[in-house]
Amino acid sequence: MNSLIQLKGHLSERRNPSSGGSASLPVGRSVNVDHIKGLKNNLETLYGFWEKNTIIDGALVSVFYNRVVPKSKRIKILLSKNNEESNNSIVGAKFTDTEPPKHIITHFIDIETIKINIIRLEKAIVILDKCYNGIIDNDGLKMLDNFKAEIEQVGISSKSLLNDIIVDTFCVEKFDVLNNSDLLQDQNIITIYDTAKYNNSNSIEKIMEKLGIDYSSFNKLDDTTIRINPKDLPKLKSNAPYLIAMVTNDLSEYTLDNIELDKTNKTFNIPMPNNEPIIGVIDTLFDKNVYFANWVKDFNLLDESIEIESKDYIHGTAVTSIIVDGPSFNPTLDDGCGRFRVRHFGIAKHGVNNSFTIMRHIKNIVESNTDIKVWNLSLGSVLEINPNFISHEAALLDELQFKNNIIFIVAGTNKEKEDVIKIGAPADSINSLVVNSVKFNGEIASYSRKGKVLSFFNKPDICYYGGDKNEEIRTCIGTGEHLGSGTSLAAPWITRKVAYLIEKLGLTREIAKALIIDSATKWEQIDDLKSEYVGFGKVPIKIDEVINSATDEIKFYIEDVSNMYDTYTHNIPVPIYQDKYPFIAKATICYFPKCSRNQGVDYTNTELDIYFGRIDDKGKIKSINENNQSEGLEGHTTEKSAREFYRKWDNVKHITQTFKDNLQSKKKYDNRLWGLSIKSKDRLGKRDGEGIKFGVVITLKEINGVNRIDEFINQCSLRAWLANKIDVDNKIEIYNKAEEEVEFN
Repeated sequence: MNSLIQLKGHLSERRNPSSGGSASLPVGRSVNVDHIKGLKNNLETLYGFWEKNTIIDGALVSVFYNRVVPKSKRIKILLSKNNEESNNSIVGAKFTDTEPPKHIITHFIDIETIKINIIRLEKAIVILDKCYNGIIDNDGLKMLDNFKAEIEQVGISSKSLLNDIIVDTFCVEKFDVLNNSDLLQDQNIITIYDTAKYNNSNSIEKIMEKLGIDYSSFNKLDDTTIRINPKDLPKLKSNAPYLIAMVTNDLSEYTLDNIELDKTNKTFNIPMPNNEPIIGVIDTLFDKNVYFANWVKDFNLLDESIEIESKDYIHGTAVTSIIVDGPSFNPTLDDGCGRFRVRHFGIAKHGVNNSFTIMRHIKNIVESNTDIKVWNLSLGSVLEINPNFISHEAALLDELQFKNNIIFIVAGTNKEKEDVIKIGAPADSINSLVVNSVKFNGEIASYSRKGKVLSFFNKPDICYYGGDKNEEIRTCIGTGEHLGSGTSLAAPWITRKVAYLIEKLGLTREIAKALIIDSATKWEQIDDLKSEYVGFGKVPIKIDEVINSATDEIKFYIEDVSNMYDTYTHNIPVPIYQDKYPFIAKATICYFPKCSRNQGVDYTNTELDIYFGRIDDKGKIKSINENNQSEGLEGHTTEKSAREFYRKWDNVKHITQTFKDNLQSKKKYDNRLWGLSIKSKDRLGKRDGEGIKFGVVITLKEINGVNRIDEFINQCSLRAWLANKIDVDNKIEIYNKAEEEVEFN
């Protein structure tokens, strides 16, 4: 096998080149005055509605778009008061349940702003009727200078303002108030729109008081989320359904894997722990009556008033047994990662639990154990995720990972009812590495549930062996050796691999996650329907196969920090043979963005877009996946296709060329080099992407089966790259030396 290569060198940065000019309409499209009149009527209706409904100080206005819109096509001036961006007032986003889906984006503004925009639309109507016979296209917008006197006469301050008003209306179907009362069934965890950040009088406590809901009738999770007494749900539903942004079930019932006693108990021995890495496990309780108890430091965080039963120890102990010593009783799954110590936190019982308590425990545990970088969470809801918003539990995991340089490995949840198809919380965590199960023959496990998340994000990420009927995974609990199956038993095997990469080899979480995902990918495409269950594919058993590559492949990684719009290099020297490139390529990028749950389907704040390929004669990267989003060809790459084909806004992207028979070498351009470009965009304009770390794993496959790794390393050295082969044995020796206790005489 060929060793993994760390490629270290200088990556250049540049700001986003300003496009300049006014907003425009698509070629061949126009805006009709009747459409603007309809929007004006919508706002007039809303103005009357919010004059009467005064539970909140302000107005919620939802913009119904005619498609899934990119940030650049959202309204810019409508629903604003002066010259501030309309984007600043967004408090939620969702998709319609139509096909194709369309955006509904909700804004919070004061009622006076509605009146201002009614007047703006009235003035635009006058100009269109008087100067354009009621219809205007992009050529008409360019002629606004010819009607300067008319524009001034109606009281519009500039032609650019009128231009923006007209362009804003193009993608909007209507303005309305969302009535989310249909979301209220038996669920009692409710998130209201975050209007308090604009106006202190809209605190959740004051809103509940106005609705006649006593403070003792709800528990507050955060500034916008409460768990409400079911008897008070009708008050909210009848008096202020427009306040409801999201509704979720209490994550009270978990999917716990089917673990049964194996009648052929065996005895295992284990040495005392030394300097092995520590992994964090958050689960049900841990039973100390196991042979590996000295490897585990456990904490029972259940309330003292809760009665504990013997079955409350089974699940958590089984999960931890795999992490500590799984290969000893599953020799066919020996990954070569060794053993791990565990810090085990028991926060749940078998059966009913309090979701609020669970989340508070997870937050406190992570923040109190900052030395742990890798966490296993094999608990999940029996209920399906919502298509329009992330669960509270997943949002918490995403926030903790963004802030604390950690990674969660999360079980993909199990099917306990035939009508439950989608994965359950917290497997909708975007930053976590989510693991589903497959059988030993590679088929999808019988209990598997599927993604995607928010109808777009590619979850689960990967799959691994979690057992199934007649091929269960062996675990160890207090009463002996046990058999089981489920995603809870697949996740800890991946946790072992991630901990090996981060703790023993010293790799960053970004590279570790990218290596795990990249190792699951093949040189052919996975069927879209199957990928909803297996993600990017099945991870190899042996850690060596995750790290290294075949002898006809060159695998290397580059990591850096995105501080500007473009972080790039045009300096990667791919070997040439007979004046052509005898390679196909694939690349995987991972990063951990800040996320905003109150933005609904527009959940991730930062987008890192990857381009990798040859440098053409125009000096541009000819990306291996033909990505052209940065060219600004909006008609060529719509927001819908950008999300579907280029994974726009997804924090994991894998681009690849397919290995086929009779492959031909690629053309060499005059530049003779390849390039990598990582382009950053921030959805909310707050530069949440500034300073965000990313890791990219790239593999080059020689189509003739020739090993060209030494040639690649030599050429990289000549191009001022530091090309380091990852020597696993040396890394392990360094780790062991670093962990030795030094005694002073």
